[in-house]
Amino acid sequence: MSGGERDGGAGTSGGPGDAGPGTARETPLLKRHFTAENLPLLRALVEDAAAAAGLGGVRLGEFTLAVSEIAANAVEHAGGQGHLELRRLPHELECRITDNGPGFTPTIPELLPGLTDACPGRGLWLAHLVTDRLTVTTDTTGAGTGAEVTLAVRLG
Repeated sequence: MSGGERDGGAGTSGGPGDAGPGTARETPLLKRHFTAENLPLLRALVEDAAAAAGLGGVRLGEFTLAVSEIAANAVEHAGGQGHLELRRLPHELECRITDNGPGFTPTIPELLPGLTDACPGRGLWLAHLVTDRLTVTTDTTGAGTGAEVTLAVRLG
């Protein structure tokens, strides 16, 4: 596996045992299998759970949009389905989306990409733009073990 990562200065929170004294490690908020048919419901559930976790205003809308774009990519490019896990960490909200597609080579342009055959959409770029942390781990061997995209935004 190879992958790409962008960290918007928030740093990574490390593994589950990385929480400081007296801090909750993580709180699972939502686990959901999804397909094209339930993407609208998934967006609503993510928005509701993120709002309940303390994300609000423009950041709530941006995070919901970013998650929606990555989930739609899984549906479109990875066999029509995926799995989402949303959790609250001590200082951020994190969403992990996985699929069992063919994998891809993650390239995230710094500038707004044009729509071409080489770059047919802007979902990954948009998610990169509006989140504080975006990590892509993907199978580039063609073995079909899929991709894992993790998006996070700071809380507070």
